[in-house]
Amino acid sequence: MNNEFLSPEESLAKNGESFHWAKKFLGKKTGEDAAGLYAFCRLLDDMADGDIENGPQRLVQIRSAFTENHSNKDSALVAFEPLMKEHDFPQDVIVALIDGLLSDQEEYVEMKDEQDLLRYAYRVAGTVGILMCKVLGCESPIAHAHAIDLGIAMQLTNIARDVLEDAEMGRRYIPGTWVNNMTAEEIVSASKNPSSQEARLIQESVRKLLQMAEEFYTSGNTGLKYLNWRAHLSISIAARVYRQIGVQILKKDCSWYTGREITSKSTKVFCSIKATSQMTTRFASRKNKHNKKLHKSLGGLPFV
Repeated sequence: MNNEFLSPEESLAKNGESFHWAKKFLGKKTGEDAAGLYAFCRLLDDMADGDIENGPQRLVQIRSAFTENHSNKDSALVAFEPLMKEHDFPQDVIVALIDGLLSDQEEYVEMKDEQDLLRYAYRVAGTVGILMCKVLGCESPIAHAHAIDLGIAMQLTNIARDVLEDAEMGRRYIPGTWVNNMTAEEIVSASKNPSSQEARLIQESVRKLLQMAEEFYTSGNTGLKYLNWRAHLSISIAARVYRQIGVQILKKDCSWYTGREITSKSTKVFCSIKATSQMTTRFASRKNKHNKKLHKSLGGLPFV
């Protein structure tokens, strides 16, 4: 069924297993609002990908409603408006998210370098971290910085997991500077010859992506202490489950050509236990500073 016709809870269950699992720990109202935010972001993504009739055109019109401050009666935006107003979501952050999604529709989706990659990851995932802070009632600027990092970390994990799948859609998110500017078509070709120099170069790039993700996970997790305890636990679980995808990829020596990596229910339970055991970090000093070097490539973007 088209995601547009699913309830937020149904959309989360269908499309975001890790987040659906973690939502159980948020409490009823906050969990419902988090699901509503996820469902809206999922719907925007579907529009950008053309999975919904006239999706790209609708997305451009929704963007215009924010940038030109005029009313838009698109059903997705109308449904989202009460949640947006309740939590005072920053419109420039939503526009940045839409810009990231629309960039995936360009004729050639190829990241030039690390800066290009990180700015993209901010737009499609770091923005969601900021919006989630609003849902969780956290207004600390430092917390926002860490939330951006957690979103980026998850997106880098996504990219590492989906190298082949993305290439088959004509997209290369691995920086061209890492892979001699290989095209998506060349990546697909390399997947059929895992022992080739090209395949090994992609393999090392996946490893590099996951190493980069670790820096952002570390920063993201440091900021969880700014949340209330239920939100801390829930986001910590989501982050651990997502990070586990990268752990499993590394255990398989970054064999990117073998298909998508998933986490089992038992693994989710294990990650939940680990996250619970780390809740003692809430009692550590809050005087830690955000590592500004992580945002060196993000200058000019909202909340950076």
